[in-house]
Amino acid sequence: MERHVPQANRYVQQAAWHGLLDPQDLRLKMRAQQDGHPTRNGGYLLRVPSTEIRLQICDSIMWLYCKEPPSQELEDLYPTSKSYNMQMIEESGVVETLVMGLTLVGNQLEVKLRILQTLQCLSASSVMNCNLMLNAQAANKICRYLNDPEPSGEMLFRSSDILWTLLEKASKKELINQLTDFECIHALKEAFLNQMINGYRHSDRQLRNDLLVIATILAESPLVPMIETGFTKQLILFATFPEVKNQNPLVNGLKISTNHEDFEMKKIFFNMLVALTNDLASIQLLSEGQALLALFHYVGPNEKLGIRDWSAAQFEELQLHALATLISVAPVMVEDYMSCQGNTRLLLLLDWCTSRDPYFGTGNSFHATGGCGSKKAQMRYCLRLLRSMASLGEEPINQNLYDQGSIHQLLDILKGITNSLEEETKINLDMQTDILIILSSICENDIHRKELFGALGVEVLMKLLKINPINFYSGMGHNKLILSTVDCIWCCIVGCYTAEDIFLELGGIFLLLDLLESSPKHMHNLILGTLLELCDNSKTIYHVNVWRGKNDCTAASFLLHLWRQEEREMRVRRDDHGRILDVKKPLLGLIQEELGITTLPAVRLSPAVTDVSGNPRVKIYSIFSKLGFEDLPGLSAHDYVTLAIVHRYLDFKVGSIWNEIEKELKQEEIHPVIPDLEGMHTIKKYYENLGRQIAHRQTDILENQQKHDILDEQNMYAEIQQNHRPRELSMKSWKDYVARTSNYETLKEAKMLQEQTIEFSRLYVNKEDTIFHQPEIAGLHTTGFWGRLVKVESTPLQLLEGPLASTKPAITRGGSLKNGDATNEMKTKGCSVSVK
Repeated sequence: MERHVPQANRYVQQAAWHGLLDPQDLRLKMRAQQDGHPTRNGGYLLRVPSTEIRLQICDSIMWLYCKEPPSQELEDLYPTSKSYNMQMIEESGVVETLVMGLTLVGNQLEVKLRILQTLQCLSASSVMNCNLMLNAQAANKICRYLNDPEPSGEMLFRSSDILWTLLEKASKKELINQLTDFECIHALKEAFLNQMINGYRHSDRQLRNDLLVIATILAESPLVPMIETGFTKQLILFATFPEVKNQNPLVNGLKISTNHEDFEMKKIFFNMLVALTNDLASIQLLSEGQALLALFHYVGPNEKLGIRDWSAAQFEELQLHALATLISVAPVMVEDYMSCQGNTRLLLLLDWCTSRDPYFGTGNSFHATGGCGSKKAQMRYCLRLLRSMASLGEEPINQNLYDQGSIHQLLDILKGITNSLEEETKINLDMQTDILIILSSICENDIHRKELFGALGVEVLMKLLKINPINFYSGMGHNKLILSTVDCIWCCIVGCYTAEDIFLELGGIFLLLDLLESSPKHMHNLILGTLLELCDNSKTIYHVNVWRGKNDCTAASFLLHLWRQEEREMRVRRDDHGRILDVKKPLLGLIQEELGITTLPAVRLSPAVTDVSGNPRVKIYSIFSKLGFEDLPGLSAHDYVTLAIVHRYLDFKVGSIWNEIEKELKQEEIHPVIPDLEGMHTIKKYYENLGRQIAHRQTDILENQQKHDILDEQNMYAEIQQNHRPRELSMKSWKDYVARTSNYETLKEAKMLQEQTIEFSRLYVNKEDTIFHQPEIAGLHTTGFWGRLVKVESTPLQLLEGPLASTKPAITRGGSLKNGDATNEMKTKGCSVSVK
């Protein structure tokens, strides 16, 4: 602290030089430096019962924190920068002293205002100062002074500004905790009421809106005593004025104009109604105040400009804001919604949105995004409100929608958006999603409504199922649309045989399987559940077996691939071929095993049972139960190994439950009686033996496949050899031919062998009166068969050109060859010679 003493002297000297501190107080200030931090000690001087000292202290702190140093001529008196001054003031914690000083000044109005001004200055740009102020309970203390008598209104203005700053930069939760006080809320209520009724200036309206925003933030917490102080009822009264007629004297003579401040106030009141729904006790007050009726006054065509003479842009913004408010408020006030004929109002608004009446939306507000020049914004929020109400599952609401013909109306809108040539936008995708969810909520569990959904609905769903899987991660909402499409198939088609037949005829099963193959994992459960429900129709089985995916994959093979993929993610113990390694826990994964077994009450389901609902394996097993486990097309040995586990899934699941029972009994130190213990061990032994049998069967499948592969390999080699045999025979024949034409002795042996073979092949009949004519020409030393015309195939002509060209073999009478019989064994194609 000693290093701050010289610096503190300079602070005091600077303040005295500028007239911010009287010279007679200079000595008192410098003496205070010895006790600690100079700025904090300056704050401690607020305890001095002197108005001038207190004012001068506040002015000095503001001057040091907020003002820039003077010109360079006075650098010797200003050795520090503004940033350093600000850092020293923040670290000193002087704001805490100033907050505590509010209670010391009593009724000194001028000093209190100056302290508030100083706190306003210190909190404007420093998060540290805001947190220190909250540590000193600043929000609670300042809120109590909102209604202190002060003619200029400066205290209310500065107090509200400080609260605003604390909300923005400090802990919102801590601030609300400090204001959870009856006196604070009562003070805020009185301040707002005074500004609401008596404020007439532009600044008064702005201050009123600031106080209303603070009250809205406080209303979000059920711990704030808004109802006990009557503030909630008062706010609902003003929020529903003038849409709801009321004889309360507070609103008699109250006028709301169309200026910007009153327009903003109306929107803040809508936000207030949403905030009040966080407290269930406020819902009764909202019902008594007819809040829904006030909001529904804005739900209608924009041809008439509402209650007040709002401009077209203002009415559009209020209309969209009212619809957005109803999305949050109407679901908790179902009776009021039905009494206001909410469905009828919304369907009429939808009719206007789809009509050809010219309307050009301004699109100025947040809720009107994407609706400029059209009615899309109104349609979007109207559909979203219908979705919020239909999704509640309240039968009176859904029955009312059905009675008014909403199914055909919504299908026409959906078809129009789907077939539109416009570029896909997020708004269009959101509207399609909302319509599908509404239709699912209306048609679920009612056959007649599904029949009304009919062919038109199936046709639209088929187009939506063809969405390119690449768009799933576009960020525009394609993933939500495809999920709602599959859900709509489950709710609007499954169970109605006419709709199912149309869906099958149009190839719906093929599209669902294509979607299952290309979709991300988190969508598999819903798609598999829909397929399983459709498999109750006997015609579905044929479509599933006919389907082919990528690489000619069948549906059965693909489902088994999904099973293996799920087990890999669960880290189930399997070998490289997919065989069971742990026969005691054939379905349990390492992740589930690490979680362990915890004792649960009887009303809670065990982990083995809850795994069924969130795991796709049970749906795959159920689909195979419909398809059958034999004669499935396109399965490999690896698939059959997995199929053996799938076939016994239910038995293995029962065994897992018995294992959990045994572990829970051990954890609770419960010892069953001997008959029960023996029965438990017998059951466990049975399921362990079953696991071993399946493991052996899997091994047999793999061994048979290995033998089959070896046999296929041998057949392949035999086929290759068979393909090479004609070439080998041809080569052998050529070699024999070359040998005969190259060696005369070889030719004679071949001729002798030929003659013997011919002789042995003849059948001799001894008849004395017959004459045998020899068919062969005697004396030929060739192995060819000769007739009266001899076709000679000899060396090609191009080889005989040159020196050998003059050498011509002569053919003598009787067919004998000269110039070498062995040489003339070579025959030339196309050369015929007559023999005389």
